[in-house]
Amino acid sequence: MKTHLNMDKIALALGAERAGRVSARGGYFGAMQLLADIEARFRVPAGGGRPTDPRWIERRLVPLAPRTLKRLEMISAKVREQGGVRVEPMQLAALLLEKTTEQITEDEVAEFVRPKRRARR
Repeated sequence: MKTHLNMDKIALALGAERAGRVSARGGYFGAMQLLADIEARFRVPAGGGRPTDPRWIERRLVPLAPRTLKRLEMISAKVREQGGVRVEPMQLAALLLEKTTEQITEDEVAEFVRPKRRARR
């Protein structure tokens, strides 16, 4: 049986205050977090095939710049070599897109939107 940690109890015992979830964004710890996410979420489908996240049921085309695709290919190759997990570049892109949309705040979304310009008379 897996032991579940009571983070509130641990924080109280340490005299700390829980401030929310922390996620690594880049560097070594970000790469290790990404690898852990891939290992935890990707499963081989019952009928066989490449591992994927079973919750992904939507299939969409995503346009990419050649530079972005090359970078995704390089990162997925490193994950395969060092982590031993088979992940394709577009699976990696889907995972990164999902993680980023979960982390972005409403204030950051508002920064993307520009007010409409008024038409000149």
